[in-house]
Amino acid sequence: MGTKSNIGHGKALILKLGMAGLGRMGANMALRLLRGGHEIVAYDPNPEAVCSVETEGAMGTASLEELVESLESPRAVWVMAPAGAPTETTIRSLSNLLSAHDIVIDGGNAFYKDSFRRAAMLGDKGIEFLDVGTSGGIWGLENGYCLMVGGEESTYRAILPALKTLAPSDGVGLGRVGPNGAGHFVKMVHNAVEYGLMQAYAEGLELMSASDKFDIDLEQVAGIWRHGSVVRSWLLDLTARALKNDPYLEGIQAYVEDTGEGRWAVQESVDLSVPVPVMAASLQARFRSRQDEPLGARLLAALRKEFGGHQVMKPEVEE
Repeated sequence: MGTKSNIGHGKALILKLGMAGLGRMGANMALRLLRGGHEIVAYDPNPEAVCSVETEGAMGTASLEELVESLESPRAVWVMAPAGAPTETTIRSLSNLLSAHDIVIDGGNAFYKDSFRRAAMLGDKGIEFLDVGTSGGIWGLENGYCLMVGGEESTYRAILPALKTLAPSDGVGLGRVGPNGAGHFVKMVHNAVEYGLMQAYAEGLELMSASDKFDIDLEQVAGIWRHGSVVRSWLLDLTARALKNDPYLEGIQAYVEDTGEGRWAVQESVDLSVPVPVMAASLQARFRSRQDEPLGARLLAALRKEFGGHQVMKPEVEE
């Protein structure tokens, strides 16, 4: 691979990067970086995850301490741990292992106000920090990742070669959007927009499916919309793919989780007094999808009976 040159102010190339967290996205990001010519030193609490990237050329380590020791100063460690306690624990551990001018990159789904705090904590020790909103899911290895970066311009420039490798193509699908916190703030809004788009597709296709006037082939319609339509998108591509595999979605339970970013975005809208009715409604729809015979709906039925004498349906009793 030639002479190893690590990141640093004024250096043009990143050839070695630590990756802490090898879940579905972290492992794929490590592989994309490896295929782009970078060296990866990898760690995950799950040894099997480490072994999986070792077979692709990464240097596996058994601890964060070993990961840091395997990098030459100045170091850069990309954290792809689950949001919340795992990310907090990982970054706090790195703050005690790294040195001034090293870089911590948080590419997970963190709350942007946590990124404010983590940047300050690391900054007290002279450690630089970037918060990178990362979108692309399990398709990122093949198609690249959309990267929304918050942090100092000089720190962003220092890891730009790695960002360009991860992005869909050189200079496209990535950018520094502001100081620390901005990357995760933009990603938070991105996910809330995603909720709304998904909800709109779901409602439109369900409306067509419910009509007894036509026998609408939903897979066909999704395929038609994918080309030339103003509503075409990658989410629509994935919709068509899902319908092709299971036209009536009989193998899927109507239970929709959320990562928390939609909740943060809706709460932010309250704090800023900015109306986001589509985002809020799509988040509420996810909550409703997880309820079996929700109390609110049963109360509505009871009230119609009370004021109008309308019939109510009784629960089916299993024999």
